[in-house]
Amino acid sequence: MMIFDCAIIGAGPAGLNAALVLGRARRNIIVFDNGTNRNRVTQESHGFLTRDGIKPQDFKQIAHRELAKYPSVQLVKDTVVQVVKQVDHDQYAIVTSNNKYLTEKIILATGVQEIHPTIPALEQYYGISIHSCPYCDGWERRDQALIVLAEKEKGALHMAKLVYNWSTDLIVATNGYPMCPSMHKELANRNILVETDPIKKLHGENGHLQKVEFVSGLIIDRTGGFIVSEFYRSNPFLEQLGCQLKENGQVEMDALGRTSQKNIYAAGEYSQLSPSALILAAADGSNAAFAVNADITHERF
Repeated sequence: MMIFDCAIIGAGPAGLNAALVLGRARRNIIVFDNGTNRNRVTQESHGFLTRDGIKPQDFKQIAHRELAKYPSVQLVKDTVVQVVKQVDHDQYAIVTSNNKYLTEKIILATGVQEIHPTIPALEQYYGISIHSCPYCDGWERRDQALIVLAEKEKGALHMAKLVYNWSTDLIVATNGYPMCPSMHKELANRNILVETDPIKKLHGENGHLQKVEFVSGLIIDRTGGFIVSEFYRSNPFLEQLGCQLKENGQVEMDALGRTSQKNIYAAGEYSQLSPSALILAAADGSNAAFAVNADITHERF
């Protein structure tokens, strides 16, 4: 069985950029992609110079075309289900739904997944008129009637302050969760209403929000909004490999993504357990690839 220099688990901007750097370094690389990247519902990606406004799928297709120039990079559409350290060798077995592979090093870059506020039919609007990142979509929603959907006080206050930079026509909806009087007062000073009544229904067409209806019967016109979600890793690879984590869930690693376990690296949202800009995730992938190549060079020279 072929032993790869490095297996990259995850094919978002972090994983793909790592593959590009390592392909150009003439390393034998395998990249696993199961199509569950978090931005797959996004209509446009912003903030990446020369690619501002690109559709995530188009971004991925361009990346695949560029990687195709490097014969030592192999892309596999499959789900990794287990990663096992080989007892007698300094290698790892990557077990997928359909196959098994061996590799010396691993970059974990599968990203994170979201837990949204429990609002009926929210997924119909998410990525079209309701978003998670003002830096990504705030410009397109500037000066509109917006809503911040958040069920925790800290996140609600932070997001409201942030979104206010793009639109002052703003309300905060906590979907039945109470908020402290000081938060109400602070936001009221900016004429931002905090509505704590549960949301009954979102009204709109083809993903474009028009109205928000509350259980109390209150209906407010809104054309878009931003949500505050929680994030989690959808796989147990860190636990399987014994990588150390910080108290906040972030991966213990150096500036180039080396984890506490030799030959295991992490990049992008997966390492942070929080959302990241496209360009920052890609940069993380580059850093991890630099570390992998530097370590291989040192070990083999």
